[in-house]
Amino acid sequence: MRWKCICAYDGTEFDGWQRQAEGGAIQNVLEEVLSKIFNIPLKTHGSGRTDAGVHARGQCFHFDADWSHNSGKLIRALHANLPKSIRIESAQQVSDDFHARHSAVGKRYSYRFYLGRAHPLEERYVWACRDTPINFIAMQDAAARLVGKHDFSAYGATHGKDSDPNPVKNIHRLDLVKKGKHIIMTTEGSGYLYRMVRSFAGALYSVGRNRLTPEDISKILETKVRTHRIVTAPGTGLCLEKVFY
Repeated sequence: MRWKCICAYDGTEFDGWQRQAEGGAIQNVLEEVLSKIFNIPLKTHGSGRTDAGVHARGQCFHFDADWSHNSGKLIRALHANLPKSIRIESAQQVSDDFHARHSAVGKRYSYRFYLGRAHPLEERYVWACRDTPINFIAMQDAAARLVGKHDFSAYGATHGKDSDPNPVKNIHRLDLVKKGKHIIMTTEGSGYLYRMVRSFAGALYSVGRNRLTPEDISKILETKVRTHRIVTAPGTGLCLEKVFY
């Protein structure tokens, strides 16, 4: 019996999603709790990893186990054992050919900037930047240049043997909204290279500070080569919002 679960988490205190030999990752915690509930060793399979400090509202994972009760009871059992920083939004039985990673057709991420010293209740969830004038129109121009099907090698990062062998991704959406001192970046695409969304955020921030121009963003994309001019934004502002199937 295969179960598909959607979970949300505050990633601040975790070493990312992917299980670690020494523990400390969200996957470690979920597998420990599931193994306790079912009284057998269980492994989970996520839609993809998130780095340390990165958050999620809609991470998806699946696992295989027989459960004679309804999904509500499973969620209650999980919540009784999980830390409050991890919440199970839904759980449902799916066919055995469903795979949280391989069945995914796209993802949505958000990234939040704050111009100035962040409020104590927000600082875990934003990139607190310098409170100086920012060229928001140029940031929007630059964002539009990254939409479409491209080789995004210049905006990804290598990750050893786990690196994505296909750097060509289709970005359907990359927009920015400014509300006072908050800037929210939202992107949807067929998939993302390692640290690609954070690289988008870092590059667009550099444009806003006039360190890069919108034209530079296009030129760097065309080179297909990672450069020191592309800054990787901190993980704190990033959130995996939804995985599409």
